[in-house]
Amino acid sequence: MEDRTSQNRILWFFLACFIISIYLMGWLLSPFFSIIVLGAVVTGAFYPVYRKIASFEKIGPGMASFLTCILIFFILFVPIVFFVGVLTQEAYELVQLARSPALSSFVTAHFTNSAMLERINPLLANIDIAITGEELKNTISDIGRVVGLFLYDQARAIASNTFSFLVNFFLMLLVIFFLLIDGPKLVRFLMDLSPLPEEQDERLIEKFSGMAGAILIGNGLCGVIQGLAGGTLFWIFGLQSAFLWGVIMALLAFLPIIGIGVVFVPTVIFLFLKGRIGTGLFFLIFYLLLSGGVEYILKPKVVGKRVQMHTLLVFLSIIGGLKLFGILGIIYGPLIATAFLTFTEIYHSSYQNLIEYSQP
Repeated sequence: MEDRTSQNRILWFFLACFIISIYLMGWLLSPFFSIIVLGAVVTGAFYPVYRKIASFEKIGPGMASFLTCILIFFILFVPIVFFVGVLTQEAYELVQLARSPALSSFVTAHFTNSAMLERINPLLANIDIAITGEELKNTISDIGRVVGLFLYDQARAIASNTFSFLVNFFLMLLVIFFLLIDGPKLVRFLMDLSPLPEEQDERLIEKFSGMAGAILIGNGLCGVIQGLAGGTLFWIFGLQSAFLWGVIMALLAFLPIIGIGVVFVPTVIFLFLKGRIGTGLFFLIFYLLLSGGVEYILKPKVVGKRVQMHTLLVFLSIIGGLKLFGILGIIYGPLIATAFLTFTEIYHSSYQNLIEYSQP
């Protein structure tokens, strides 16, 4: 009896020390949390490339990882530097426009004249709604200010501290370099450390890997295509801040319910109200073909069955992630939702019956 009591004390003492060490290690690595998460996501996306390079006889794991990191540098770093510079300028101009008297003059010239309002107010009279120039000006100003400030703050956070951005990016490359080489060993270490059965650990890793690939490759690629196509269309037709709206559409493409329609639909209405019916119809058809083709043809082929999550939950997880974590919430939100759903599945399949049977 005394031996068992002594063993229990030793066990509880060890568990207390172990939990404290986990907390301290987490605290120690907390400044690098975003770097580690992004590094893991990018590693999962580029791991097939690493394996392909490492398959050549004369290329070892270290050199294959190094070449993959160089490829990541040119694919991610160079475009980010270019985009941040242009985006900061255009977002700042949008914020200034939303605050300037020029917006009032623009709305007055294009919307508050009787011809424009007479086209839309009779349609809204049936539901007791009337639009005034002042209300429209305030709405446009608020939208421009909110969108511009969000993107400007995100871009300025990078551009204002170039040295910090460079250090963080190269730290991420360092994380990727070692994860490509020792990733399987790390996964095995975590699985051995986990008290869960191996099957459940594998399910968790598979879900996270699938979601990470879907976010970066599936949603990322589809977002770039829609943003590039939409921004190019805006530039061809001479609409203001084409690059900025292209970036906004690329980000909105991650949202499964509203998507790039948030930009295209108001643009079509704006063109109709200005009397450019043909251009408005072209924009509408272009939007339907682009959005429909990407969402229902391209994305299912790229993502496949890796993401089995309800559309509404994906939408809410991204919105919540953006609110809590900023632009990185596009990644963090779905990953958190994936963890919740996976643990829910494990609970239903393995533990629910045990809990029900244990109750008196």
